[in-house]
Amino acid sequence: MNSIFDAIFGSSGKTTMIAPEDALPGRQSPVLQTPRPHTVLGTSITGPWPEGTRVLYLAMGCFWGAEEIFWQVPGVVSTAVGYMGGTTPNPTYEEACTARTGHTETALVAYDPAKVTEEELLKIFWERHDPTQGYRQGNDVGTQYRSAVYWTTPEQEQAVRDTAARYSAVLEAKGYDPVTTEMRPAAEAGPFYYAEDYHQQYLSPAKNPNGYRCHATTGVPFPSAA
Repeated sequence: MNSIFDAIFGSSGKTTMIAPEDALPGRQSPVLQTPRPHTVLGTSITGPWPEGTRVLYLAMGCFWGAEEIFWQVPGVVSTAVGYMGGTTPNPTYEEACTARTGHTETALVAYDPAKVTEEELLKIFWERHDPTQGYRQGNDVGTQYRSAVYWTTPEQEQAVRDTAARYSAVLEAKGYDPVTTEMRPAAEAGPFYYAEDYHQQYLSPAKNPNGYRCHATTGVPFPSAA
């Protein structure tokens, strides 16, 4: 995913978090000014959603593949991709790929907690990427590919902390480095800036079904509940 922009910008410095005062200035207007309905689910990608819907923000490398994973989960109301956890307001994709905005590529997951639990979503999250790689996922190198979870409810926070502890123990027992996933409240991480329209549901049948997917993973199953 990053090969085009590596050719333009290079990878030097991309694995060092940018200081807020050195981040790109960004802009006042959102880059996604006219959100369209979800290409696969037909729902709004910005809300409002049905009463009781919860939102969890998950970063696990390239957001194209991350979003595709979650829109297929029963109980998920909608998904979208964007930039979160950084400084630059309303960054473009090109800017995020320089690692000079501080953001990580993030998937918004709106779901019905009566149909899919936080633990079920987080099991998928932990298993479908490598949370020990720091500022990269596989061949995608840069702070914009870091693993992160940003929660919006106390229930989500508890599930994040519980599942992280359980998965970390399993990984460390198998010789993996410690988990590097950034875990904090969405309110602290800052706004979720929606990415450009062509990134939304990028891998859907209507857009690029054969497009790039990051396959970085530990291959270690999430442990069953005791």
